[in-house]
Amino acid sequence: MDDLLSEKEQIEQMRSWWSEYGGYVIVGVAAGALLLFGVNYYQNSKLAAQLEASALYETLTNHVVAGNLDAAESAADQLGTDFADTSYAAQSKLAIARLYMDKNRDQDAADVLNELLDGSAGEALKPIARLRLARILAYQDKHQDVVDLLEGQDNPAFAAAYGEVLGDAYHALGRIADAQAAYQQVLMDPLSQGTVNQQLVQWKALDLPEVQTDEPGTDAALEPATEPSIDAAVESSESDDVEETVE
Repeated sequence: MDDLLSEKEQIEQMRSWWSEYGGYVIVGVAAGALLLFGVNYYQNSKLAAQLEASALYETLTNHVVAGNLDAAESAADQLGTDFADTSYAAQSKLAIARLYMDKNRDQDAADVLNELLDGSAGEALKPIARLRLARILAYQDKHQDVVDLLEGQDNPAFAAAYGEVLGDAYHALGRIADAQAAYQQVLMDPLSQGTVNQQLVQWKALDLPEVQTDEPGTDAALEPATEPSIDAAVESSESDDVEETVE
């Protein structure tokens, strides 16, 4: 009998608890289900966007290889507009910049690479974009812009490639000592074998003119002799006249 009462009491307690808290349980379960649905929907949408961006990027690269500039620009614009937060948008800028160079539109290529460097996406691609932009600037004879772009960049994987382009810019600017130092640093870089033509860099270093240094006393030796002033000449003439009169 006591066991029966105990079971009834437990049932009544459960009913009482459910009456008080059951609504919260239902709301919690519903919220959890909605959250799970939202997460799955977001992941599926993100995956679908990635797949669409990937297909569009493949289309872009096909146009680049074929040299179809108008179609490539259209695909690149769509990637930049509809999929700006994906890596494919950043990669499309590298691809279209290459096509611009093939079409002798170097300034358009430089503008696209600057967009990539100034943007917040594509951080992993920025070192190669910086190198390609530096080479375009060198092609345009904008050697000081090359120096401004590459000086102070600390990236071991690209240090040798940056150093070679920097050395070329220093040489063009007449900064021979800086060019020599840049080339030597490239040749001593253990990673340079896989990124630059070491033999070419060595030839560039050997082709540099000798660094001119000022030797002590050179300026004084090159100064012209001081000519006597007119007053001194007059005084000397008057002195000679006086001596002749005395005699």
